[in-house]
Amino acid sequence: MDFLWTKDIEPVSFPAINSDLKTDIIVIGGGMARILCALELQKSGADYVLLEAEKIGHGITKGTTAVLTAQHDTLYQDMIKKFGIEKSRLYLEANLEAVKKFRSLSKEISCDFEEKPSVMYSTDNRSLMEREAEAVQSLGFNAQFTTDINLPVKIAGAVVYPGMAQFHPLKFLYSAAKSLNIYENTFVRKIEGTDAITDRGRIRGKKIIIATHFPFVNSHGLYFMKLYQKRSYVIAYENTKPLDMTVEDISENGFYIRNYKNFLLIGGGDHRTGKQGGGYKAVSDFAKKYFPGSKEKYRWSNQDCVSLDGIPYIGHYSPSLPDVYTACGFNLWGMTTSMYSAEILADLAMGNENRYAKVFSTNRSMITTQLFSNLGNTFIDFCIPTTKRCSHLGCALKWNPLEHSWDCPCHGSRFTERGQLIDNPAMKDIDI
Repeated sequence: MDFLWTKDIEPVSFPAINSDLKTDIIVIGGGMARILCALELQKSGADYVLLEAEKIGHGITKGTTAVLTAQHDTLYQDMIKKFGIEKSRLYLEANLEAVKKFRSLSKEISCDFEEKPSVMYSTDNRSLMEREAEAVQSLGFNAQFTTDINLPVKIAGAVVYPGMAQFHPLKFLYSAAKSLNIYENTFVRKIEGTDAITDRGRIRGKKIIIATHFPFVNSHGLYFMKLYQKRSYVIAYENTKPLDMTVEDISENGFYIRNYKNFLLIGGGDHRTGKQGGGYKAVSDFAKKYFPGSKEKYRWSNQDCVSLDGIPYIGHYSPSLPDVYTACGFNLWGMTTSMYSAEILADLAMGNENRYAKVFSTNRSMITTQLFSNLGNTFIDFCIPTTKRCSHLGCALKWNPLEHSWDCPCHGSRFTERGQLIDNPAMKDIDI
């Protein structure tokens, strides 16, 4: 894979720990949410350390398309029906505040921040777009319904969110991380109470924040039932016209689009990890149809962690771990969610109130259609007779011919063809 964001940028480096340590708050993981959390803790004067298994920013963050938006598919009309106006408004406000915070930080951190409206469209369902615009307006934000967007795609209707943005994720992350208390190449094998156990030493803490994309403590929280992972494919093209917005097609096999300088980024071909989907071919076919003459420059895939109800889990890891916190299930909106999840986690770890925390409670009801889909996928996979099993919970692995990897359809762990771990929640390699 060839990632656009890693080109022409110098990463920052941090040492590994070489002895036992003692601190108040341990942050585990080195992606955008964890760096922002450490930034919040440092600004508040908290005693903390951040532990990253490899290099910061080299996990999911480097594969994001880095759109900053409160536009999250047609979530708001569903939220209002299920959770009511108050929680839906708080969810919207949390995301709008996150975009505002990135805008403010971009004045100090050079990250190619650009304000652009976010547009989502449907090719065949005008009424769905009208209802979503009305739902968002009822929450106090001026989302606009339209049938005219500056794209060669024929649409039935679209919703425009003004004042959203996009940026360069690694430029932001590396700059924000420079002054933080970070240890790289420090893999946390397990936690004991509020201590983190690594191959290089024990870190003794009073609070732990586990924000590792997919939580790795299986015996608490039931996250292996609450979450599944899906892969998405992105191609960056040259020789295209500038785009004055970020775009998403809300159909099941839809695409998402943004520009970066002279590149047009088109993503899609999504599928549940371990299953089959459109992949790069779906993206390239879309580009050939609607952006003829464009030239491929980079391509990569990435993985999103999807919650049961479309809302992230942010807060206490579980009732049985009162001093351990997590943030996961960011769905397709990782960068915006990273900002408000960092603020919520930092407040909780320092004993402060946060007005948004109740919206993202990790203990909300699990009874959804997606829960039964997750359980069904897991049951079917366990029954497959094969010796190639995931080191997470023993699910049967599927060969991914597109990316030459062994993928887990249950929870999304991935391994190289020789068995080395690529993506969690698995914590160790497998024997091929």
